[in-house]
Amino acid sequence: MAMQQHIRNPIEWGWDQLKLGGRAVDVAAHSMDGAWEARDTGPIVVRRITAADLREVLLKGVQDFGAYRTDVIFLCLLYPVAGLVLSRLVIGYDMLPLLFPLVSGFALIAPLFAVGLYEMSRRREHGMERGWSDAFGVAASPALGSIVVMGLILLALFALWMFAAHILYLVTLGPEAPTSLSSFAHDVFETRAGWTMTILGVGIGFLFAVVSATISVVSFPLLLDRDVGVTAAITTSIRVVRENPGIMALWGAIIAASLVVGMVPLLVGLAVVLPVLGHATWHLYRKVLPR
Repeated sequence: MAMQQHIRNPIEWGWDQLKLGGRAVDVAAHSMDGAWEARDTGPIVVRRITAADLREVLLKGVQDFGAYRTDVIFLCLLYPVAGLVLSRLVIGYDMLPLLFPLVSGFALIAPLFAVGLYEMSRRREHGMERGWSDAFGVAASPALGSIVVMGLILLALFALWMFAAHILYLVTLGPEAPTSLSSFAHDVFETRAGWTMTILGVGIGFLFAVVSATISVVSFPLLLDRDVGVTAAITTSIRVVRENPGIMALWGAIIAASLVVGMVPLLVGLAVVLPVLGHATWHLYRKVLPR
């Protein structure tokens, strides 16, 4: 007897997603203890790539973005909107000195927020694309616990960066909060203490960015594709950077420049920049770690 097709209404779909989320929390809780252990013990071969490969992965990222069209734009609009809300909160609570560290520090945790985009590219690669809901397929990954732990590591780096930025402000322009945006801009750009804070802040932020990129450039895609554990994911990511130092530096520069361009129009450009970079990162993973 043929089964009748049933089109779910939004309430049914939402209920299914809630159940999926509940199962994901349960799976993550049970898999956190083994998050560092590798279940997929196959050899991981690191390949050297060229600038031409970067052009190819960016093109594929654009193609994935085009395939999901406004679905991806709708999904990633959450990020710039959240950024604007956070920025408003910072200004509203006399924490203006942390606004730039907050916005720039987003690059440290961007790989975590792009996990759903990696999953969308993975499914499209296998001919399973349906729409933006593919991003929630991460919840069914057997490596969810490892992904959560990897995300917590990046969040810890972000917290350390914010703490370092706060201490730097206290010993240069602080400890008093600025009275206005104009007075803060004057202190930053027209005083020796302001220039000291800016130069040291950029240098320290660069070190944090290098550490974050080195341990995460392929970690999340690798965990999605192969349940190798956090230890193997981080060490493999470091190997990728060590085998391709110039190309990875170029990739980091592309990401930094793209994020700056996306942030300029009130962060709205991130709705395009983030998905393209996210999808491209999946294809970069495929380039450097062939199976």
